[in-house]
Amino acid sequence: MHTVDYAQHGAYALLDATPSQEIAYMQIEPEFGSQDCQLSVALVPFTQADWSTDSSGGDNMAVSTVRRRRLGGVLRKLREERKLTAEVVAEATGMSQPKLTRIETAHTAAKIEDVNKLLDYYGCDDEDFRAGLIAITKDGSKRGWWLSYRDVLHATATDLILLESDASTLRTYEPAFIPGLFQTPEYARVVIDRLRTESSGTVEDMVQVRMARQSILTRPNPVQVWAVIHETALCANANRPDIMSAQLDKLVSLSRLSNVNIQVMPAGAAIHPGMAGAFALLGFPQRADLDVVLAEGLISSLWVEHPNDVEIYRAKFQEITAEALPVDSSLDFITAQRDKLK
Repeated sequence: MHTVDYAQHGAYALLDATPSQEIAYMQIEPEFGSQDCQLSVALVPFTQADWSTDSSGGDNMAVSTVRRRRLGGVLRKLREERKLTAEVVAEATGMSQPKLTRIETAHTAAKIEDVNKLLDYYGCDDEDFRAGLIAITKDGSKRGWWLSYRDVLHATATDLILLESDASTLRTYEPAFIPGLFQTPEYARVVIDRLRTESSGTVEDMVQVRMARQSILTRPNPVQVWAVIHETALCANANRPDIMSAQLDKLVSLSRLSNVNIQVMPAGAAIHPGMAGAFALLGFPQRADLDVVLAEGLISSLWVEHPNDVEIYRAKFQEITAEALPVDSSLDFITAQRDKLK
């Protein structure tokens, strides 16, 4: 019997069901920095757009919609800060007003020449900032191994893969599972099989995608990963030593990489921000205000893109690391847990 628990993926309450294959749900989650709770009630189709394949089957699966929204939002902010209308900017840059609006609202991918024109017109002389926006723009033409899986990847997964490939840092808190970048095929197979909610593709397809993502840990100039994993994730599946022993072995091996830091959050830790749920903060080399956060859920996940909100996650991650066991003690804990299974 597998011991993966759906409820580990976050708190929720089912309120009602309708004949139209929609569910009404209530999610109660603590606000970072306060003791208040936020109540969300919504009707959500079982097949959410963020978790389905691209029906067009076109190259849209190679475009990070998160980065496109980020680019559009930054360009719109630059225009508004200068108190310029879209019509004025379009005329000055030789761009049609509808095209500018589509770029700002992320309805169309921008071209590098368009972004450079706009930045020139706005008087942007911050070369690092410009380089960051150009890097985002290039996402639209990026091609990679993930295209082989375009028919089985949902939009959120595609965004994550594209962002991971560009990221220089990744900070993640995982309360229930070993992070995907650290998983063995056997462990990943159990988790994916139990948590998948869509029928497109096979479990083996998803396992292959997860294993391929891990190349960012050992590539030249690898991503710098700091992961905090709750003790629960290390002790789950104890009745499957054939799976967990190898998985804990892999964590021990990964912890020896210079670009990987792993901390364990003990079960007896005080209340801390990570109790709000799993998240991953992806950092990019150009500017901190281009960083994004993925807050994960069972049916859908949320991309947090506003710099102020991302900064909250960044600060709260520091609090989480302070509450967790030190890196050396964490390695001792993981090693001891592995040895129990052998």
